[in-house]
Amino acid sequence: MGGSGSRLSKELLAEYQDLTFLTKQEILLSVHVVLAPHLVDSEQQARSGNEHTGKPIAENTDSCPLSTRAHRRFCELLPQEQRSVEESLLAQVPFEQILSLPELKANPFKERICRVFSTSPTRDSLSFEDFLDLLSVFSDTATPDIKSHYAFRIFDFDDDGTLNREDLSRLVNCLTGEGEDTRLSASEMKQLIDNILEESDIDRDGTINLSEFQHVISRSPDFASSFKIVL
Repeated sequence: MGGSGSRLSKELLAEYQDLTFLTKQEILLSVHVVLAPHLVDSEQQARSGNEHTGKPIAENTDSCPLSTRAHRRFCELLPQEQRSVEESLLAQVPFEQILSLPELKANPFKERICRVFSTSPTRDSLSFEDFLDLLSVFSDTATPDIKSHYAFRIFDFDDDGTLNREDLSRLVNCLTGEGEDTRLSASEMKQLIDNILEESDIDRDGTINLSEFQHVISRSPDFASSFKIVL
């Protein structure tokens, strides 16, 4: 794979494995593609390259691993001068660029997803580690508890630790759209939120907390498989 400048240290690799649901192989593939895509060795090129398109055959058939495809797109968002290991691990990609990724562009919660996973003080950009975290949570290997925890955070628009009526209203508007043809009337919205709270608000305090949310989600067998980003 090229020189040591394109490799993660064993300590950092172990840390990524501990903190994400990505395997060692997926992390190494991700780092290889996002941090040093120009350092593909000639043997791999000969094995997977297409002499007519210049692209790997796996990419042409859309059969390359999830992490490889995701990080190839992420790599395209980084300036050339930030693609060394040292620079890219410090780089912050603005939300505007992240949201241009096809996998997020149509997601009604795309801004919230980026904000929840951002560790930037201003919460308006993602680092490489933030992006790894995002991929990990939205992967098939993340547990239902982890997925429901992050779903709750994404739906908690005011970040107060509960889903109140305003959060639920914004959630519904994200799902239905706010156009004239799809937006619910005030009475329809009130009735829907009343029904949601009647079903989910176990302690009857007018809000849904994390444990109540996870209790509801546990009865939805399709949640874990649907809470993912499909490339």
